[in-house]
Amino acid sequence: MTTASWLDLPSDSPFGLHNLPYGVFTTPGDERRRIGVAVGDQVLDPGAVAAELGLDAELVTLLAARSLNPLLAAGRPTWTLVRAQLTAWLTDPAFRAAVEPHLTPRAEVALHLPFEVGDYVDFYASEHHATNLGHLFRPGSEPLTPNWKHLPIGYHGRSGTVVVSGTPVVRPQGQRKAPADAAPSFGPSRRLDIEAEVGFVVGAPSELGTAVPLADFAEHVFGVCLVNDWSARDIQAWEYVPLGPFLGKSFATSVSPWVVPLDALAHARVAPPARDVEPLPYLDDRDDKEPWGLDIALEVRLNGTVVSRPPFAAMYWTAAQQLAHMTVNGASVRPGDLFASGTVSGPERGTEGALIELTWNGERPTTLADGTTRAFVEDGDEVVITATAPGPDGTVIGFGEVAGRVLPARA
Repeated sequence: MTTASWLDLPSDSPFGLHNLPYGVFTTPGDERRRIGVAVGDQVLDPGAVAAELGLDAELVTLLAARSLNPLLAAGRPTWTLVRAQLTAWLTDPAFRAAVEPHLTPRAEVALHLPFEVGDYVDFYASEHHATNLGHLFRPGSEPLTPNWKHLPIGYHGRSGTVVVSGTPVVRPQGQRKAPADAAPSFGPSRRLDIEAEVGFVVGAPSELGTAVPLADFAEHVFGVCLVNDWSARDIQAWEYVPLGPFLGKSFATSVSPWVVPLDALAHARVAPPARDVEPLPYLDDRDDKEPWGLDIALEVRLNGTVVSRPPFAAMYWTAAQQLAHMTVNGASVRPGDLFASGTVSGPERGTEGALIELTWNGERPTTLADGTTRAFVEDGDEVVITATAPGPDGTVIGFGEVAGRVLPARA
């Protein structure tokens, strides 16, 4: 059963005690960046509470840090301890006097990138997305490449251009060449797209040369955020052979400001779709009693109009398999590493996680509430991605939102 709080939180709050996501915030009167925890419509300053209660100095330092990275590095025993401490502070009236002064309305805080991003890897784990793109770009051929159901395909991105929700996205420029063009041209992307994704934030590091097995996923992954992997489809199409995405992806990747702890998603775990190709042993989760499929429902809004509702539960490869594959060659992970699921798409119309699918490469533009149509994202457009997952006793886990408005290309 869920636990009651002296805060008198609404039972349908997406940021209830069952969630307690972490971020980094400042207030108008105090520009120090520090860790915050969302609870209801407020933000708790856990470092200030820990100091007031005279807790261990090391714990105070972790909770008062400018980013989540020190807490990420502390590992699962500390994550469990902190979560239990937060729950006690917000449920036991004996802590109310110490906690209440360190709550600030969420509407009054500024939210920042919650962690310093180490390495960034993006996967391609939706069979529906990969099949749609295969039909679009390889008509008459098998839509999936021969390796697709044998390993989680991914690419290494640019961590320095991961930005927090609300950061404007400048339309990228680059080389473009349509199939009918005799030669490439240079200029702003004409096919700017979005990709609705789920991101996984690494906490405890792994040793170089040592793989992370499926069973150790929760020992290394701290939590989950939302991702919009902005994509310049025309730049990407010309550059990606033979080495894959580069400038068509590296200009901006937006993430939500709240990181939902992995522990908050216990009731969202589901079995992934049935696999029709037997995975190699290091990826084989078929005998796991609790595999790492997750029932996360995403929603994509373009200028306020809901254009898609992608289901994360339909993803073919799980995050645990992605981490296992990412490290099977001995590559290490570090606190603050981020890996994203790849575009989340479902099998039905209206569940596509990218406009290139939704509009079938621009052939069937989507209509917005104001009567205008879109094939791809135009200057001035705002894209907002939100998500929820089931919590205990019928509660809902909220992920906040990842939003971005497109600005014109710069001269």
